[in-house]
Amino acid sequence: MSTTTPRLAEVTADNFEAACAISVRADQQHLVSPVVKSLAEAYVHPAAAWPRLILDGDEPVGFVMAFLDVVWDENPDDVRSGLWRLNISAAHQGKGYGRFAVRAVADEVRRRGADRAYVTYHPGPDGPGAFYAGLGFHRTGESSGGQTVAGLAL
Repeated sequence: MSTTTPRLAEVTADNFEAACAISVRADQQHLVSPVVKSLAEAYVHPAAAWPRLILDGDEPVGFVMAFLDVVWDENPDDVRSGLWRLNISAAHQGKGYGRFAVRAVADEVRRRGADRAYVTYHPGPDGPGAFYAGLGFHRTGESSGGQTVAGLAL
């Protein structure tokens, strides 16, 4: 990261193009949907989606989207929140922006009263499992859409 503190910003008409220009490395594109798809999902699920642009100063370096208070697996007694998407620009990976974004989502989930945050990710050696484990997420033993589910105690 640079000497400035990264921050999250709402995606607006003014920064929409910059958000859509965020692109992960070519070898990661099968692991995460592009930002434009995330923004479309946020549009059709406005009560659940919390999309944010990750900025370092005024420079867009990534995109993160949380899901908030979602009924899990059609069980009305199991309501969850957590990380839905994380896209760090290829040029800015390995600089701490992903860790910052995950912590920011965890803080937002905690602020809303939850004691656990969740993430789903593609399993396998090329997936982000080790990254999430390094941040304290533990696999739950569940899967969702072929993805591994992990939780983080808040």
